[in-house]
Amino acid sequence: MFEKILVVCMGNICRSPIGERLLTQRLPNKAIASAGLACEKSRLLGKPANAMAMEVAREHGVFLDGHAAQQLTRELCREYDLILVMEKDHQEALTTMAPEARGKTMLFGQWIGQKDIPDPYRQSKEAFEHAFKLIEQAASAWQQKL
Repeated sequence: MFEKILVVCMGNICRSPIGERLLTQRLPNKAIASAGLACEKSRLLGKPANAMAMEVAREHGVFLDGHAAQQLTRELCREYDLILVMEKDHQEALTTMAPEARGKTMLFGQWIGQKDIPDPYRQSKEAFEHAFKLIEQAASAWQQKL
């Protein structure tokens, strides 16, 4: 049913790469990628994952090596069966850009009662730890649902 999953956040350097890699570990038979709503605007296109995101993920056995930020596009939305966003606002922005994607766009934290997974960018290591834990819980919940 859902064979291709796209994980979306703003810059595609913190939350969505972590979500992508966690889902890839848990769902090895699915095609999983990530993208950012404001990747180009923020001049992050092609950039690696954030250093603190890499550090925290690595401490939990998740490796973000080789990640390169990509811009979310309407074409990319069409390619995937399920699109998981980190915040309710992301859902609105995405469906403004690609209205046809509304029915296949859901919150990453949906199954853990978490409406939004907060953006740790430019915050403390504790903020990254908190975001990682939420993303990890949500990835496990998605694993059970899919």
